Amino acid sequence: MASETLRRWADPIWEQIFRHPFVEEVYRGDLPIEKFRYYLLQDYNYLVNFAKALSLAAAKAPTVQLMKEALALAYGTVTGEMANYEALLKEVGLTLEDAERAEPNFVNVSYMSYLLSVCSLEGFYQCMAATLPCFWSYAEIAERRRDALQHNPVPAYRKWASVYLSDDYLGLVRRLREVLDSSGLSAEALWPYFRQASVYELQFWQAAYEGH
Repeated sequence: MASETLRRWADPIWEQIFRHPFVEEVYRGDLPIEKFRYYLLQDYNYLVNFAKALSLAAAKAPTVQLMKEALALAYGTVTGEMANYEALLKEVGLTLEDAERAEPNFVNVSYMSYLLSVCSLEGFYQCMAATLPCFWSYAEIAERRRDALQHNPVPAYRKWASVYLSDDYLGLVRRLREVLDSSGLSAEALWPYFRQASVYELQFWQAAYEGH
């Protein structure tokens, strides 16, 4: 399966993600709250543009069913996931207006420009390869840090992370992998998109930890 091969090839990058201090500290519960606030503001901005990328992908879907799924994913991002973020923002002393006014950092702008470019100029499956690392890596992080999360003393951190262990979220990741595997494209053809997005995921964590 192409997705399995892509994941294996990306392992050196993903292992850096799994060991990143932001990831380790947020799951343990000792991440400074100001770093988490900064991350939420950046990620909210990311989600807005992520939904736009998925909408562009839907227009290129090879079947009506895949078009529906891409649109549903975009809709879910701007409704359910953003609703969760609004609740989290409030819990850590921020508002939706704070998120809307937040200036996206350089990595955020670069990552979203890349996804929007791929979903505008490339095909549907290339866009799926570029968006999959975001969904999939969060699920793997949560699974690997499950034990730490059970003892996490910060309610906001537990609430944020528990989403990525839910059956709905894990089912979504499985479905996205199935879609990519059904493309008939080789791992070699999809690798540049999967790899670049994986690198951006790592850089996004670093930028959030550094606060710029």
